Amino acid sequence: MHPLKPSATSRPGRGSAHARGSVVVVVLVALMFAATALVVFIEKAGNDLLMETREADAARLRREAQSALETTLAVLEEFRQVQGALRSPAEGWGDPLEFAGYESLSGAAVRVRFEDESGKLSLPTMDGPALVELFKSWEVREADAERLADALLGWMKPDYVPKTAGAPAPEDYDRGDTPYQPPGRPLRSFSELAAIGVANEFFYDAAGRPNANWHRFRDTVSLYRYPAPNLNAAAPGALAALSRFDDGQQRRFAEYLRGSGPYARRGPGFFRTADEALAVAGGQTSLAGWGVEVRALRIRVFVERGGSRYELAALVSPPNGAEPVRPVEIRKRDGKRTDGAASAPPPPSAASRESRKTLNYPFTLLEMTENVVLSAEHAPDTTL
Repeated sequence: MHPLKPSATSRPGRGSAHARGSVVVVVLVALMFAATALVVFIEKAGNDLLMETREADAARLRREAQSALETTLAVLEEFRQVQGALRSPAEGWGDPLEFAGYESLSGAAVRVRFEDESGKLSLPTMDGPALVELFKSWEVREADAERLADALLGWMKPDYVPKTAGAPAPEDYDRGDTPYQPPGRPLRSFSELAAIGVANEFFYDAAGRPNANWHRFRDTVSLYRYPAPNLNAAAPGALAALSRFDDGQQRRFAEYLRGSGPYARRGPGFFRTADEALAVAGGQTSLAGWGVEVRALRIRVFVERGGSRYELAALVSPPNGAEPVRPVEIRKRDGKRTDGAASAPPPPSAASRESRKTLNYPFTLLEMTENVVLSAEHAPDTTL
């Protein structure tokens, strides 16, 4: 055999080349799976970190909002103590944080806005004629307004007997596909209107969605009980219904409160008595049933920081202000009645009563809601 001639056993074969190719493929597949797993892990870790960051941000914004709310309540109480009552932000408490010299410890932008709930008509205190006048001011025919008022009173008042033809009677609710009975107490939610005969057709469209009448009703009446609505925050619909203000009177009224038109130089105003309001409105009208004090005030606190925003809304009532709907007797299907107090919690202990006395909080909290709006792309931030 020639020394330079390769033997058959030393020549590389196709099998070894295939083996090396298979190893490369296996390595590439493993690398692909590893890369995929790494990407999934990074995405999950990033999402977890983002969620923890958002929760931390929400907690910081919530604490900031609660601090601003407490500062606002302290300012309101100071004005109430000095002036005897709260009437309007035009008294000087329109920007409570600036008045108190409030500074955000976290560098957030904090602002406060007020909405006087007691500028609306108190639905629990309205009678049939007041409801009829309200709906007539919306250009509803008198017969339809009376039937609608009858339907609402039949739902809200126990043992109420409808006075108009077509208004639902208590036994009518038992004849539906899902029998139920009127609760015999004022509304606790505007969504109850969907369950009231006649009213559901007036306040909802064919698809069962709240219509313009529903929104108008919500903006004009309040579900809370208070002795008199506040003239300093009176809704135009409320003035038209309760005092029959015409468009001209309502315009003068609004210009005085906003400090616009002929009152632009003097700035926003407020009424200390109903007689002052009569002098501004003019004409032959009556403001009987109106007051000039805030009975229920909604405080909206907005906190913004680093692309995140938090809103805290608290509805508070000063002393002798608004009250929520109280539990009442509910008629059972067997005709007997049960008192809501029977299932009430036990009376507070002496220690808790003493704690309540020492706290002496000047406002009653009626509602509290919160809403957190966070940026979709928010980098981790641990700065306090």
